[in-house]
Amino acid sequence: MALKFCSLSSGSSGNSYLLGSDSTYILVDAGISAKKITDSLSCLNLAPEDLSGILLTHEHSDHIKGIDVLSKKYGLPVFTNEKTFLELKNLCKYWEQTRFNLFSNNEIFYIGDLEIKAFPVYHDAADTVGFSISCQGSKICTATDTGCATDEIIKELASADLIILEANHDEDMLKMGRYPWFLKQRILSDCGHLSNEAAGEIIAKILKQDPKQKRFLLAHLSKENNFPEMAYQTILNILETYNIFPCDKLKIDLLARDEMSGVYLL
Repeated sequence: MALKFCSLSSGSSGNSYLLGSDSTYILVDAGISAKKITDSLSCLNLAPEDLSGILLTHEHSDHIKGIDVLSKKYGLPVFTNEKTFLELKNLCKYWEQTRFNLFSNNEIFYIGDLEIKAFPVYHDAADTVGFSISCQGSKICTATDTGCATDEIIKELASADLIILEANHDEDMLKMGRYPWFLKQRILSDCGHLSNEAAGEIIAKILKQDPKQKRFLLAHLSKENNFPEMAYQTILNILETYNIFPCDKLKIDLLARDEMSGVYLL
């Protein structure tokens, strides 16, 4: 067993993912309360002290809510790029420079036995990234906040065995919903969030580039503008137009907004 993954929460109200090997555990984002994260870890027979750090994708509140308390109370290092780090100065109540470790996008760094690379994605924050995390030949990629996917992003995702990809909204639900127009424009933009339709097209492109066995976890579903069943079926419909069907080599699951997922093993 090389890598493990568990979603602690995934959605517009908070995001946090646990990844690890047999000897190293990290969080990708901490967008729910420190207490909720601690309780979730306890369900996995882990504690915050077992973590080696927190990776941050960007500074929006649904990704950083718990980092202040977790990093201060348990001395957990926070890993981020420079532009996000500068934004956090004004957002963290207990901000201390010594708790932060800066990485450069597209450069490999290590936490324990985990090889990590942050790659740029397109979102309206200072410098949002996805992560590629590898260990012993297995790789997990996350792309949970991006309004589009370039060829470079698709190439990065295609190299992974487990891909956490956002399917944030149904476009018609969003356009007809109660959000103000400026917010609808933000979400629909190339620096907003991926729709179900866009996620389906990206999955098709990934599989065309690398058809080896893959599992996709659909993440960051909107509470207001999506339903799990709609996201799943929309993506299946799009894949069917490319003659792609779920099978032993292609598995697609959904991550719940307010519940832990099962543990995925690679």
